Amino acid sequence: GYRLVQRLGEGGMGVVHLALDRSGRAVAIKVLKPHIATDPAARTRLAREVETLSRIRHRNVAGIIDHDVEGAHPFIVTRYIAGPPLDEVVDETGPLNGPALLQLGRGLAEALHAIHAAGVVHRDVKPGNVLLLDGDPVLIDFGIAHIADDERLTRTGLVMGTPGYLSPEIIEGAEVSESTDWWGWAVTLGFAASGRAP
Repeated sequence: GYRLVQRLGEGGMGVVHLALDRSGRAVAIKVLKPHIATDPAARTRLAREVETLSRIRHRNVAGIIDHDVEGAHPFIVTRYIAGPPLDEVVDETGPLNGPALLQLGRGLAEALHAIHAAGVVHRDVKPGNVLLLDGDPVLIDFGIAHIADDERLTRTGLVMGTPGYLSPEIIEGAEVSESTDWWGWAVTLGFAASGRAP
């Protein structure tokens, strides 16, 4: 039911495409790579992402529209954000300041309040996961997000995230909480204000 228009990005597990639905509306589709789609653990992780993202409805979060985790080509469809990632904006035009930095900080904080109110911890707040749409931040990529009381959050020996943006508790194998996301918020704003990665 979706027509793929172009590839937007690629990660370890999947490829994200810009697509059009039957009514011509632009959407983003993350499809598991063929060799990954045969792995039951990868499908389980995608199903967790669907469950997690389905809890959240907020203008600063790219919400879920559709999904199929059982078919031959497992996918998630989310709202398409026609804006660049924060890291690209800062790299191309320099650090943010004044009203632009305030707009970023407030919008991202509102997204985190909504996520946490839904009982979710994102765990990977970083400039590459923040798209800017007319200056407003929209948080994407809930691939390693989990429901806050999920016992997998505290499993030792498993570190997932982006170096430099990982909170101390993730690195130390301690309990992950909302504070984990606020660490990501702070270092993301630090990057946006300075142009330097942590």
